[in-house]
Amino acid sequence: MASRRDYRRAGKIFGNVCGCYVTRAVIPKRHGDDFQARLFWYHAALLLDQKSSVVRVAYETGPKAFDDILIEYDPSRAPQDHEGRPVWRDHLQCKWHTTAGTFGFADLIDPEFIRAARFSFLQRAYDAQRQHAPDGFGCRFCLVTNHRIQHDDPLIELVRKESDTVDIDKLFDGTTDRSRMGQVRKLWREHLEIDHEDLKLLVRVLSVREVPESLGRLREQLNDRFARVGMLTVPDDETGFHYDDLTAKLHAQGRVEFDRATFHEFCRRERLLVPHGIGSDVLRLGIRSFMHPIDNLEDRCDELLNLVPYFDGRYLRKDGDWQGRIVPEVRSFVAEKARSTDSLRLVLDAHVSLAFAVGTILNDKCGKRIEIEQRGNGRKFWSADDSAPDTNWPAFIFEEEVFDDRQDHMAVAISLTHDVGRATHEYAQTQLPQVGRILYCRLGDGPSGLSVKCGLHARQLAEAALRKLSERPWPKTRKPVHFFIAGPNAFAFFLGQLQPAMGPVCVYEWDFEGQRDGTYSLGFAING
Repeated sequence: MASRRDYRRAGKIFGNVCGCYVTRAVIPKRHGDDFQARLFWYHAALLLDQKSSVVRVAYETGPKAFDDILIEYDPSRAPQDHEGRPVWRDHLQCKWHTTAGTFGFADLIDPEFIRAARFSFLQRAYDAQRQHAPDGFGCRFCLVTNHRIQHDDPLIELVRKESDTVDIDKLFDGTTDRSRMGQVRKLWREHLEIDHEDLKLLVRVLSVREVPESLGRLREQLNDRFARVGMLTVPDDETGFHYDDLTAKLHAQGRVEFDRATFHEFCRRERLLVPHGIGSDVLRLGIRSFMHPIDNLEDRCDELLNLVPYFDGRYLRKDGDWQGRIVPEVRSFVAEKARSTDSLRLVLDAHVSLAFAVGTILNDKCGKRIEIEQRGNGRKFWSADDSAPDTNWPAFIFEEEVFDDRQDHMAVAISLTHDVGRATHEYAQTQLPQVGRILYCRLGDGPSGLSVKCGLHARQLAEAALRKLSERPWPKTRKPVHFFIAGPNAFAFFLGQLQPAMGPVCVYEWDFEGQRDGTYSLGFAING
């Protein structure tokens, strides 16, 4: 990491705007420019990562109204969309608002929504689609905004949160124009003066990305990325963020497009590079079973296993794929890639049962130094020894319910981020007749998103659950333990590492999006 003196020396290049007087009238405009600039740097920094699929990034370049940022990918390793098809280009339209707000499907036909005088967002998108994606594939036209979709608007049901794309099957659900989805189709179709088939082609390449992060949070994410690719970061105690001003100067000079070579040369000349580059021997392994807004794992993982095509949202498309296809792929991928290094960083945008499954593969005897990315208040990397023990950390309070002592299977309800006790009880009573008792694992302070403090705390909780399970008088032939977990993936990983001491286990997935039956379904299972 460069010193503050190194950065301030480089900062002279950017100029100093601290003495400039900025009126209140131009502050929103300035913040909007900063929002666009930070998204530009977020993607452009990947041009320094040879393992990234990004090969070109441009600013103020592209089709009308989608010319804020262009990201182009290597066709041979392009990211995949929600259907598993390659995406070669992303065209971004960035809309920043200084105050909180919402929008709905009708706003997309209103020119004022994008501060235009004549043409709406949908009209501009339709023109861009006909020119750049006439068959409906290969690129995305993305609205990126810090406003949120209205909670009661049909649009919130259409935008798939794992990919930010529009759910075509839901929009074209066979209902009449008088239905909820039919009103959306009718309004958009008549506004554009096109038929159903042309509207399908357009919707296929639309993307609506909510970016609720503040400019300060985007700055933190940029510093994280800069540090990874070997660029100078901005110290937290610096009031300004000089990369914003540099973007404006580049635009004024007409230097708006970079590939790998030109961006590296630019950073070298401007002294934006840390002397020794990335300099890390940690292998970054990513596993993705759903899409995360604004964060493409291809951009920051050395190796990635993409399981999204197996799922519709978070729900399995085909019964039997967990054990028949997904788990074997995960075992093969992790075992093969982990052989090459003793230091692993796991990035798991994945179901809790997959985090548990990876733990069973990289168990305590694997001999690897392992970190797990944990999102929450920023992005952190947890490991089993990342902190000193603290007696003030909340501990498990255990309670056991026995409702049929003739059955020798046990369910375990682990409530870290929210309480799953009632849902576990209902599922066990109705769907698991072989379960005769439930072990409830709750924290004394109650569940919350901040209940688990660090990697060591997560590991300690996993070990406490194992100790409690070990108190049970096991039958001669061990029966499965059925886990229902609401907690960080790091906890599920550490619990999976302890599986050999438990015997057979089953891990269940909750229907988060209410797509099916609003309850649990079996995910990962292991017989021994």
